[in-house]
Amino acid sequence: MNSMEPESVDMIFADPPYNLQLGGELLRPNHTRVDGVDDDWDKFHDFEEYDRFTQEWLSAARRLLKPHGTLWVIGSYHNIFRVGATIQNLGMWILNDIVWRKTNPMPNFRGTRFANAHETLIWCSRDKDARYRFNYDAMKNLNEDLQMRSDWLLPICSGPERLRDEQGRKTHPTQKPESLLYRVIMSSTRRGDVVLDPFFGSGTTGAVAKRLGRKWIGLERDETYARAAQARIDQVQEMDDAEVIDTPASKRQAPRVPFGTVVERGLLNPGTLLMDHRRRVAARVRADGTLSGENHLGRHAGSIHKVGASMTGLPACNGWTFWHFEKGGELLPIDVLREQIRSEKM
Repeated sequence: MNSMEPESVDMIFADPPYNLQLGGELLRPNHTRVDGVDDDWDKFHDFEEYDRFTQEWLSAARRLLKPHGTLWVIGSYHNIFRVGATIQNLGMWILNDIVWRKTNPMPNFRGTRFANAHETLIWCSRDKDARYRFNYDAMKNLNEDLQMRSDWLLPICSGPERLRDEQGRKTHPTQKPESLLYRVIMSSTRRGDVVLDPFFGSGTTGAVAKRLGRKWIGLERDETYARAAQARIDQVQEMDDAEVIDTPASKRQAPRVPFGTVVERGLLNPGTLLMDHRRRVAARVRADGTLSGENHLGRHAGSIHKVGASMTGLPACNGWTFWHFEKGGELLPIDVLREQIRSEKM
């Protein structure tokens, strides 16, 4: 990571070692052994060593993110709180924590604790004021036109999706389901963006990124995992342009267009009468891009937002959707003029 160009990736998905601190074998009630994570790469001498490791890779990750880029990290109760603290100490800004609730979690065989049925993802921008990408509409569409929530109910990786060796053993003990990465990548990237996974493992991130038309970089030092990941990704077919409809940027991410630009461009002339969609209040456009109007609440002058709020007695108003102009006997929101200017800038 330290040898890569700074500000070169759009999104990072990290599935670092969890530092599970497992002690002894875990057996099912029938005395068969649970195939848990006991690999050397998940073992650390103490919390101090794990924190140093976390500080190092997160610092490298922040350096690689473009100014608008975002970082996703997944973990369990063993490590995610320590990771979250380091994220904040480095100046990154947490946007959400996502609870991945598993439909088919492993039971707690000893009966000494609640069944651990979820993992946590932290989503953050490079800094507090970054204009990060969030494909709100795509997430809403995936969720049957309902706003996507921060609790995701998805199954763990199993069945034919689970990579196995010639003896039928799991290739990687912590392989994540493609459905999880599909949602992550769809939410915060667009076609052609570069996605980095610094703990590549079995290559789930690369497989989903390729399918969705994103570029990917996977870093993996275990040769067995790397070979399995490459073979898996080689079989993935990238969706063609007819199948992948790129997710549009939200209004928040679109180029800013002042109302004065609409007036300057002659799309609305000074003196034009603007109304709400019910024609109950009206104001006239002034040459400097402000409005003036009068009603029972008094005289009003100022921005499209200020005048809309003061004339209706509301604390706030989105002037772009509140104010309408008449064209061919039809009332149209002035927002269509802003979108016309934005389309010319693309």
